[in-house]
Amino acid sequence: MKYTIIGDNLQIVTIRLANGETVLAEAGSMVNMSGNMVITTEATGGILKGLKRMVSGESFFMTRFSPQGGDGFVSFAGNVPGKIFVKEFTGSGDFIAQKDCYLCATSGVDLDIAFTKKIRAGLFGGEGFVLQKISGTGTAFFHCCGDIQEIELQAGEVMKVQTGLVVGFESTVQYSIALAGGVKTVFFGGEGLFLTTLTGPGKVIVQSMDVAKLAEAIIPFLPKPSPNSSGR
Repeated sequence: MKYTIIGDNLQIVTIRLANGETVLAEAGSMVNMSGNMVITTEATGGILKGLKRMVSGESFFMTRFSPQGGDGFVSFAGNVPGKIFVKEFTGSGDFIAQKDCYLCATSGVDLDIAFTKKIRAGLFGGEGFVLQKISGTGTAFFHCCGDIQEIELQAGEVMKVQTGLVVGFESTVQYSIALAGGVKTVFFGGEGLFLTTLTGPGKVIVQSMDVAKLAEAIIPFLPKPSPNSSGR
């Protein structure tokens, strides 16, 4: 398997597969593919895993792409402006990611769910109670909103991030939330009530844009229905 990523903030990953190789993707993320690529839809891992994926924001079914009769290619892209980052899995260590950032992976990578350990983190951490847990062996591709910042935290090192901007982190990183500051900071600082707190060791992936805030910025510019519209 070989891949290339093109573009700046609207990136596409093109994966080239040899005969017999397979990549599994979230439904609807395919952009284009070679004519010999065979598509099958399946509940990878069985019904239970499919239900778990639905809880974490993914679809019940996964789409499998495999070339037939020779090498082939398939391309994928995210559903918002942003970057694609790649993570290699060697069979040791999990990666915890926010819902909806998974794009595709080779067949040895397993997609499961993980629950936040604290109720407060689930309520106010910007990611909800359910996160994605990715493990196994192979290559996985994730999509973020905006640009990507990769940060390696040392043991005991703490980083605070605006809620909604944490894409994912290695399972060795502790995840919680904390108040953004004093009363004036909370109400007038513009950063919200809480910040996500990450404690090392381990790698953290942060995105520069929150999908929810992107939607809020676009809504005022959307066409408004005419007052005389019947709604049909």
